[in-house]
Amino acid sequence: MTTEHTTTAKQRRYWDEHTAPDHTWRLDPRTKQPRRPPGEDLAAMRSGLGRPVMDSPKMWPLYSCEVNDTLALRDEVSDEQKAEHAALALYGLHQQSQSRPMHRRGVKLGEALRALRRSGKFSEEALDTRVAQLAGATSVSALLVHLRGLVTQLRTVGQPLDYDHLMADIQAWHRTDRRPQVRLKWAVGYQAWKDRAPAD
Repeated sequence: MTTEHTTTAKQRRYWDEHTAPDHTWRLDPRTKQPRRPPGEDLAAMRSGLGRPVMDSPKMWPLYSCEVNDTLALRDEVSDEQKAEHAALALYGLHQQSQSRPMHRRGVKLGEALRALRRSGKFSEEALDTRVAQLAGATSVSALLVHLRGLVTQLRTVGQPLDYDHLMADIQAWHRTDRRPQVRLKWAVGYQAWKDRAPAD
């Protein structure tokens, strides 16, 4: 029987299948060409925006989470599965029309948003308000609405972020007792990176 926190080699996420450790595209072992995500995959991911997990059949082949057998017997899914669905949908939005990977290990959400603030593309006051709304979200659905808007802005400036960390944040948001810790992490990243810009 599997559990919500089971980790296996099979669980390498979609974005890791395509992004190399040096933040470039992985190479196809046969053609030696960059393994960019196919446009149809990204479109399938975007079809999941605003929809619950498993509601978009085109996304089913893209999921990597193991099924929690106990929940499956009750026709339910784990918070991890819900979080992966949401992260994939946001990744499909973020990666659209981008020539380089928008998944970058180590660039957490707060840090990416700080880079967005420093870009000069958007009003700092307006962005502060949007980030505050994100941190104040009282439900997962509200959180995802705010994330969708902010990821769209990140795409505009070509700022990547770590989708493993984002998925973990979304998963944690399903538990109200874990939200303060996530907020703290975002605040530290957003407010405390004033002296250096994150890697882009």
